[in-house]
Amino acid sequence: MTSLNDFDITRKWPAQHPERIQLYSLPTPNGIKVSAMLEETGLPYEAHKVDFATNDQMSPEFLSLNPNNKIPAIIDPNGPDGAPLPLWESGAILIYLADKSGNLIPADPDGKYQAIQWLMWQMGGLGPMTGQLGFFHKFAGKDYEDRRPFERYRDEVKRLLGVLDRQLDGKDFILGADYSIADIATWPWARNINGFYEAGEVTGYAGYSNVVRWVESCMARPASQKAIDIPPRD
Repeated sequence: MTSLNDFDITRKWPAQHPERIQLYSLPTPNGIKVSAMLEETGLPYEAHKVDFATNDQMSPEFLSLNPNNKIPAIIDPNGPDGAPLPLWESGAILIYLADKSGNLIPADPDGKYQAIQWLMWQMGGLGPMTGQLGFFHKFAGKDYEDRRPFERYRDEVKRLLGVLDRQLDGKDFILGADYSIADIATWPWARNINGFYEAGEVTGYAGYSNVVRWVESCMARPASQKAIDIPPRD
């Protein structure tokens, strides 16, 4: 496709600024990752709300961009070869935006792959395990008589918090002194444990002092404060 208008999704969410990166999202942990990255890098973008209440993520227009019906997704009208680039999966988007902007990922290969390593840890571990804990602790799963699923995810989240807490010992951020995509990927999920999922007590969240300090530090960044409401839910 050679222009933004060639993408079916623009029929449902028309671009007011077609020269900007088009973001299709909602401020869930995965959505916040990409909003925070865009705010940190200063790359021009336009945000479109994908409303779960009306099943926007299942619409033909959204599925034409992301067949996996999950947010976030983007279209960069100025992709690497000058043509529009559609992209989904938050981790892939973070890597792409880091490469495009030259920010928030180490320039040296060792550091770069360390950042990607921790990004993959979040994508495969902390994110999905925390989401399952939320279901079995706060939502419909809390009513299951069999408590083994809840206990499994609670214990795994506690283990992962321990991994993160040890990594952060003596460090400002996951890789050390510098904020990176590893942090951007991870803090929205860690924040949810003690926040939206109301699982702070059952996981002993307050006892992971390095994690608590780090989440507060990440959240204090102006880009993070903006990202938690992009695009606005109402």
